[in-house]
Amino acid sequence: MPQFGQRIEGLEREGGQPLAGRLLRGLEKESLRVTSRGLLAPTPHPALLGSALTHPAITTDYSEALLELITEPRPSTGEVLRELSDIHAFVYRKIGSELLWASSMPCAIGADSEIPVAQYGSSNVARMKTVYRVGLGHRYGRLMQTIAGIHYNFSLTDAFWEWLHGHCGSQQALKDFKTAECFALIRNFHRYSWLLVYLFGASPALCRSFVRGGAHGLQSLDTETLFAPFGTSLRMGDLGYQSDAQRSIDIPYDNLEEYVSALNRAIREPHPAYAQIGVKRGEEWLQLSTSLLQIENEFYSTIRPKRVTRSGESPRRALAERGVEYVEVRCLDIDPFEPAGISARTMRFIDAFLIYCLLANSPASDATARTRSRENFRRVVMQGRQPGVELARPDGSAVGLRDWALELLDGIGRTAALLGDEEPDSYMDAIELARRHVEDPSLLPSARVLAELQGGGRSFAEFALAQSLQHREQFLAEPPPDALLARFERDALLSLEQQRVIEAADRISFDEYVSGYFRQ
Repeated sequence: MPQFGQRIEGLEREGGQPLAGRLLRGLEKESLRVTSRGLLAPTPHPALLGSALTHPAITTDYSEALLELITEPRPSTGEVLRELSDIHAFVYRKIGSELLWASSMPCAIGADSEIPVAQYGSSNVARMKTVYRVGLGHRYGRLMQTIAGIHYNFSLTDAFWEWLHGHCGSQQALKDFKTAECFALIRNFHRYSWLLVYLFGASPALCRSFVRGGAHGLQSLDTETLFAPFGTSLRMGDLGYQSDAQRSIDIPYDNLEEYVSALNRAIREPHPAYAQIGVKRGEEWLQLSTSLLQIENEFYSTIRPKRVTRSGESPRRALAERGVEYVEVRCLDIDPFEPAGISARTMRFIDAFLIYCLLANSPASDATARTRSRENFRRVVMQGRQPGVELARPDGSAVGLRDWALELLDGIGRTAALLGDEEPDSYMDAIELARRHVEDPSLLPSARVLAELQGGGRSFAEFALAQSLQHREQFLAEPPPDALLARFERDALLSLEQQRVIEAADRISFDEYVSGYFRQ
């Protein structure tokens, strides 16, 4: 019996109890700060929000204007979404007339010099974060640092892993078993993640300023807007965070050792184009290194194996020593029709999808299989809603997107049935909604965005600004409880004090700090 059937039947025999309440998920939602006119906010990260270096829930990503709002991992999608909404409500009370841009693709932006790189203070750890981002600007252009998305952090409790470990009769240590299974999940995610981009991609259009006269293959909607008629998520395509150097990196996911070794090579291997930039110009740091990757986070994968790191510890060292703790899904667009950028139904679908990827058979992959998966992904990014579009199965045979999607939904539906109900909907409701979207692509977020533009005669920027204003009003109209607002105020003040403590504790030069980091 195939592995998926065996595992599902084992769960079904126990009424799904090994899964009940044993999923944890958290969100990291990026949002570009813009002015009330929809232009990039020129202001620094607001001090009223606390320290971007040390605040646990409110920080910045690549640009000073790119907020990142972070929730705790929670056992309920409703709890996570409420927390994310509360953080939004607090932020809106501290940023005056500024808005959080309601789309993954940025507002109209002029020169790279207009985009401020994120600043974190004067400490060594803060300077390293900023220099890394300066390096990204030299390598890819700062415009790439204004693209926003949602990262979905997913894990299962020890009780579930103990059940699966026993069900499989594994002789591995539990830590090693969990790590191996997480890599199996990741391999299947790469095979099937085109389905997430198809269902939840919401960036089929962008401001013309984003391409700046370069080759793009898009059509003109109006003088300000370019779009892909059947596209789903331009953010995840070649216009997004990609480069020839990134495409040359082929990271295997068959086991932890190979994965860490491949990252180590990319971090140590000099790249001629980056060598021409240099590391320093006098005393000014231009990038952390001349390697293919400055650090592992520069490799823009659609999913990452993760482990919480200790202070100053590199992610790859944490993984190598203690194994995988959770996975981070990175291919989700901001949904411009949802105030917080994502809905509970979307989260429930992702849960069921990831459990499916974990339980299903996941053979080792080779370079050919990885290339095939990437090509499927790219095709859905640019042509996902085109009638009759075909993809390649793992064995190379052609299959219609619609047929394969419905086939996958049958399997994902079996995992959803085991996850049960969550107010106000069930996991099965999320699957049925996805099925309707496959049958009628006009219901997809990407199609709805284009319908808003084409039907309303609005540019992409006008649409995104209108959605941003609407979301602002919703968050200001529904304040969190006073006690929660007071806690956010305390967290902001505490984070500023923590930043000062870190800055006072430095005892070595920045050059020594960077050298020590790379010796790990």
